[in-house]
Amino acid sequence: MRKLFLLTGVLGILGLAARAQQKFNGLDVGLNNIYRTSDAISRSISPENFNGEKGKGGMATTGTGAAASRDLGPTWKVSPSVIIKKHTTYTVAEINGEGAIQHIWMTPTGNWRNSIIRFYWDDETTPSVESPVGDFFCMGWGKYAPVTSLAVVVNPGSAFNCYWPMPFRKKCRITMENIDDQDMVLYYQVDYTLTKVPEDAAYFHAQFRRINPLPYKKDYVLVDSIQGKGQYVGTYMAYGSNKNGWWGEGEIKFFMDGDTKYPTIIGTGTEDYFCGSYDFDTRKKRPDGSEGTEYTEFSGPYTGLPQVIRGDGHYNVAQRFGLYRWHITDPIRFEKNLKVTIQALGWRSGGRYLPLQDDIASVVFWYQTGQHRPFPKLPSKDELEIN
Repeated sequence: MRKLFLLTGVLGILGLAARAQQKFNGLDVGLNNIYRTSDAISRSISPENFNGEKGKGGMATTGTGAAASRDLGPTWKVSPSVIIKKHTTYTVAEINGEGAIQHIWMTPTGNWRNSIIRFYWDDETTPSVESPVGDFFCMGWGKYAPVTSLAVVVNPGSAFNCYWPMPFRKKCRITMENIDDQDMVLYYQVDYTLTKVPEDAAYFHAQFRRINPLPYKKDYVLVDSIQGKGQYVGTYMAYGSNKNGWWGEGEIKFFMDGDTKYPTIIGTGTEDYFCGSYDFDTRKKRPDGSEGTEYTEFSGPYTGLPQVIRGDGHYNVAQRFGLYRWHITDPIRFEKNLKVTIQALGWRSGGRYLPLQDDIASVVFWYQTGQHRPFPKLPSKDELEIN
């Protein structure tokens, strides 16, 4: 009987492996299956190959590198970047067919809050992704900080990388709008695959919001417009403290599938949701030899506090924080709808909680099936400004 049980188990595992082999199309590649061959076709779009065409890279005779390559000619870095004029929108990538974005790298110059990145899937007329480019890549405060996570990586000096898989069935279009009064330079590369997309694959979404200041006794709404079936997979928050003291007692709440006053999933504090504890503090020795606690930056595969801006004691006095939490192994799944809020909460005298009125911006990330609801209107240039 034991041998029969073991044989049944082995046959079951082999059957699963066979079915997985049949389904494998190169869309989801990791160390566990990178050795497997696939019929997927690899392509890449950049200023050296604007359309990702086979055998058409490096053919430019004009571009931002033409002067430097004047003695060398084509294939010698003639067009490594583009200039996006002020108050214009540039199409970064337009892909026809079925496939998935696998990786995006870019290094935008200028004010990252004034460069708006958008993604459109299939025949959409409103974007599924809309965010200032800095916030989308976890750089909401316009200053570099290293990020080393599975979904987003930011390397010196302003190298933005995104690894969220983004399937599409008919078409993909990515744009960058420069709402600044100055031109910007953009180096970029969009790596994708042309392949069959599984029937149960959902579409990637990302939505930006900002409130400054948050009204008194009001929860900050991360997102409230999700309708359909899918999973919530990540939160980035640029948190600006407008008061002295600790700011992270607030609880996150996930209202799903008809929840009204009370959520189904609720956290125990802001630093707890971002997988830290006790104010992100560690004990450190000060220059004068005494010991005290300080915020401690960290960046990991799923969570991080990669940026702490402590203020300079002059004009830039505010404390500002960048935090991320990816629900890669623990996605928040919903069947019909989802609303997510988080409180801004500190301490007042007498050991009482203090509702805060802070500067909060966020980008939330999710996958869903069906047509998304229209996003809230993006804040104006003045409302996006960091001040």
